[in-house]
Amino acid sequence: MSLKVNTMAEATAEGIKPEVLFWVGCAGSYDARAQKVTKAFASILEKCGVSFAILGNEEQCTGDPARRAGNEFVFQMLAIQNIQTLNMYEVKNIVTACPHCFNTLKNEYPALGGHYDVVHHTTFLQSLLDSGRLTIEGGAWKGKKITYHDSCYLGRVNDVYEAPRKLLESLEVELLEMKRCKTKGLCCGAGGAQMFKEDEPGDKRINIERAEEIVGMQVETVAANCPFCLTMLSDGMKAQDKQDDVMVYDISEMILQSNIISKQ
Repeated sequence: MSLKVNTMAEATAEGIKPEVLFWVGCAGSYDARAQKVTKAFASILEKCGVSFAILGNEEQCTGDPARRAGNEFVFQMLAIQNIQTLNMYEVKNIVTACPHCFNTLKNEYPALGGHYDVVHHTTFLQSLLDSGRLTIEGGAWKGKKITYHDSCYLGRVNDVYEAPRKLLESLEVELLEMKRCKTKGLCCGAGGAQMFKEDEPGDKRINIERAEEIVGMQVETVAANCPFCLTMLSDGMKAQDKQDDVMVYDISEMILQSNIISKQ
């Protein structure tokens, strides 16, 4: 997939003021699985005629894992550096495919001088759908039995539940909700910097518990909206030898595989 994405530095040099800054995040930049989501979302933006740019090498980690792990100094160091960069480019609107980046940029940067309109990519895609800039027909997804996993930082922390479901509805899938969903959703096990530490004593990993619940739904696909959730759910499926039976996709990947994505 050939895709040319401008950095803010390049856009500024050309006198272009992008409609939105796409905050890629560490996972979206360096994790092979999450990179596919980055490319999928960027492709959708391009097809819909959305003017966007990334920071590229000027983007640092938001500092979320450091703060969750208790290292406030590293968090503030990273946050202040990012805020200086964003303010230098006079960034107003930010979209990101990572709920952890979304939460930190939206709710924690203002205290340090970073005031931006930040949205998660599912909310942004829903706005494109509502405005007619994005048109979707289910295609291969029509009638498929899928379930949706609410990520903690998008759902319970920021109360975003409907945008992802409206996108799935537009794909014409048969959405089967898990018993533990929305405000009662079950964590994938990676949040709060747990992704980067060893397991604590216990009888079962959380992602195994969640994967068992998904397999019990007898669905073909589980839709997610977070790079950490993608990893944890995929690992859970592999642990049960179900990786070929239940596929794990980000919603943007599902949209890219659908019938129509149009610029209007």
